[in-house]
Amino acid sequence: MLVDGESQTVELHSNPDSISVVERMIEEVRDKYNVSEDMYGNMLVAITEAVTNAIYHGNKSDPSKKVSVAILHNPHSITFTITDQGKGFDFYNLDDPTSPENLEKECGRGIFLMKHLADQLIFSENGRVVEMNFRISST
Repeated sequence: MLVDGESQTVELHSNPDSISVVERMIEEVRDKYNVSEDMYGNMLVAITEAVTNAIYHGNKSDPSKKVSVAILHNPHSITFTITDQGKGFDFYNLDDPTSPENLEKECGRGIFLMKHLADQLIFSENGRVVEMNFRISST
């Protein structure tokens, strides 16, 4: 697994089976760094949501395109960086999923969840890259 300050990157295929790979990665991070159950739950939801978005919305489920997941551990935080090969999106102009007209929509809550579950959320490269930082206590 990771040594402090080192990064691990995994390339995933743009298919739903890749979500189980990400779930196992997050479990390994939890076990290795003694992440609390609450923080583990936040990571699990936020990261799987980001990878799902990358597969379906970014790469349009194109099997020839990959999703990259990088993990960086430092003594007080774990950062996940998810990158897709899509065209990107306007992350500044998203519908508010809590608005009455959006409450019954079946999609549109992923980024909202990621913003609220991660300690820091940064989009770059036209929305093709999302970086999520989770603060952890050192053990």
